[in-house]
Amino acid sequence: MIEQINQIRVEAHSQIFSAPDPDALDRLRVHYMGKKGVLTTLLHQLKELTPEKRREMGAVLNEVKTNVERDLKQRQTELKRVVLDKEISSSGSADVSLPGHFAINSGSLHPISLVMNDIVQILKRIGFSVVTGPEVELEFYNFEALNTPEDHPARDMQDTFYINPPVLLRSHTSPVQIRTMKDKKPPIQIIAPGKVYRSDYDLTHTPMFHQIEGLMVDENLSLADLKGVLNYLIKNLFGTKTLRFRPSFFPFTEPSAEVDMQCIQCKGKGCRLCKSTGWLEIGGCGMVHPNVFKSVNYDSEKYSGFAFGMGIERIAMLKYGIDDLRSFFENDIRMLEQF
Repeated sequence: MIEQINQIRVEAHSQIFSAPDPDALDRLRVHYMGKKGVLTTLLHQLKELTPEKRREMGAVLNEVKTNVERDLKQRQTELKRVVLDKEISSSGSADVSLPGHFAINSGSLHPISLVMNDIVQILKRIGFSVVTGPEVELEFYNFEALNTPEDHPARDMQDTFYINPPVLLRSHTSPVQIRTMKDKKPPIQIIAPGKVYRSDYDLTHTPMFHQIEGLMVDENLSLADLKGVLNYLIKNLFGTKTLRFRPSFFPFTEPSAEVDMQCIQCKGKGCRLCKSTGWLEIGGCGMVHPNVFKSVNYDSEKYSGFAFGMGIERIAMLKYGIDDLRSFFENDIRMLEQF
């Protein structure tokens, strides 16, 4: 029986690759693999053998069946190519509308880019424009103009990468606000997204991360205007408009506040995500300090302004349920392809 099976394998291989067209190939498929085909009949005859012989013959038959299936598939591809080549040659030109032979996997935006784009588009709808600035900065723009002189204790709050003082890698995107105010008179309504750098690395911090900051300067602006903008932003990002402002300290704003939103998972009842508080911290904000206006030659008696900032990674972690900030930068395709 083994000799019979081997002979069938040889004959099938020869006949399949000699098939002149798809119809002939399909007849061979039925002849060998159909319900009453040669190999199917032999498989049904196995039940008449002893268990030992059945196992031996079954292994040989399955191998032959696999080979025949592979040969049929390969010859089918070859015949399709022959038919296509004939059509192209008869038409005298190639059909450039035909699909390519190789699939090209399409890419997608990184989750950080997705969230940053969302925030930018939301704020653009209410009049904010995007501005950018250098990532290699001077101490003046990164600290001093933001009411943070060299001996100010607030400098200890940020672990700064110095290149060669006074040159450094910016530790926030606030220098963009200073550069904008020095070049332009009020009214101003801008957002500044981009990379920032701090010497820190753990589950919730990386040496390079992304921030987006907003600044609005005009006459008669108040905390109510700031709250309205942030309510609009968070409502469109997360579907909730329940925010709270906790008094805080930033050298460039006064008064200053940390901004929390109601936990998106438990709706304020308390869970593991919000550490049973019902709230999630999303950023900081405040009214622009008069000393900042002084450094850019704005009249703080005439103008007022507010600023706010948030880490893009923090927002993305909350939006997509990611618990380790470092996973954004490890380039693990299994994580990135979900977006």
